[in-house]
Amino acid sequence: MPENQHTPCENPLWPCAMTGAVACLAGFEDLAVIVHGSSGCYFYPASLVGVPIHGTFLVENEIIFGTESRLQEVIRELDGRYSRIAVVNTCVPAIIGEDIASLAHDGQIIIVDSPGFLGDLEAGYRRALEQVAPEVDPDAAGVNIDGICRTDPFCRGNAIEARRLLNLAGATVATTFCLDRYAAAHRAAPFTVGTNPDLASGVGTECGSLLGLDAVAETFERLAAEVDGIDPRPVTEEIAWADARITKACDKYLRRFDPPRVAICAGRSYAMFARELLKQYLGADIACVAVRNDPDSRNDTVTPTADFSTIRGMIREAEPDLVLGSSYERAICSNAAFVGLTPPLRGRVLLHSRAVAGIEGVLWLMDEVLNACINRNRRPESESTDLS
Repeated sequence: MPENQHTPCENPLWPCAMTGAVACLAGFEDLAVIVHGSSGCYFYPASLVGVPIHGTFLVENEIIFGTESRLQEVIRELDGRYSRIAVVNTCVPAIIGEDIASLAHDGQIIIVDSPGFLGDLEAGYRRALEQVAPEVDPDAAGVNIDGICRTDPFCRGNAIEARRLLNLAGATVATTFCLDRYAAAHRAAPFTVGTNPDLASGVGTECGSLLGLDAVAETFERLAAEVDGIDPRPVTEEIAWADARITKACDKYLRRFDPPRVAICAGRSYAMFARELLKQYLGADIACVAVRNDPDSRNDTVTPTADFSTIRGMIREAEPDLVLGSSYERAICSNAAFVGLTPPLRGRVLLHSRAVAGIEGVLWLMDEVLNACINRNRRPESESTDLS
């Protein structure tokens, strides 16, 4: 499917509930995911999750005469290859009212009714996780990691960094939601740390977020109070080291250049994290923030919207020096410095496991921001153009 095409339920700036459900389920390596819908419904999440998924690829006659036989055919093809199969129902089967719940009678097939019109990515992610039905084992050792999502460009990097910090403090990792085996979801530990609060699972006692240095410090202090054997001092020492490095680099930048004027477009947690980080270390002028998944966050500088024309108007009015967002925002303001913070990030090879969470996540983001701004400020005057 061409990059500029999407199914009617999909906003390309922020995926819908169907894609959220697929992203959640695709994080369980031994679970087959079937998108029960048209080819468009399949290709959109398939382009984002980065692992193989399956589809029924419904056509007109199946929609008219019934889709269940086609779904059963795909299930038979996958039977025996995976420990379980998850079926994500999309808009057309949901609208025509087909009841496929009977397929789940043996417990090996999970049915997630998550058509795109039910809401945004986060809504679908949580709906799928409800069907997985995670369980806490009070005797399980370690700490769970939360907020990992296959559509996130920082998915694997966030998981690696969270594991590194937990190990540094003497903790083991229990279950990673959602980047683990299916059985691990049913023996989760009693305590959890989050890499992205937008996708909090609600499994176990939430001990805090890993977005930002202050948040990391607070989270590990709480973990130390709740979990035997955790020593936050190695993490605290690394936080101090990272803070000193960032402060030195930003002070050097500010001796040469003015603080950047910034536009941020992302999910709420990432956007707020980036806003506070840039204000703290660079004294950045935050011209506008568009959050794509929080209708209640409107204030003087934050606008809840995933509408491309609205975001385009905000960015053009702001005339930023630096844009944090997706490929769409980059296209709006091609003369500004750019840092990719949210999907889609087209036209780039992304092999390295980048983190935005944890200490390495803060260092990565400030690396990207400083280098992007320095490169922009070094451009010849003739290359600097007005917004188009």
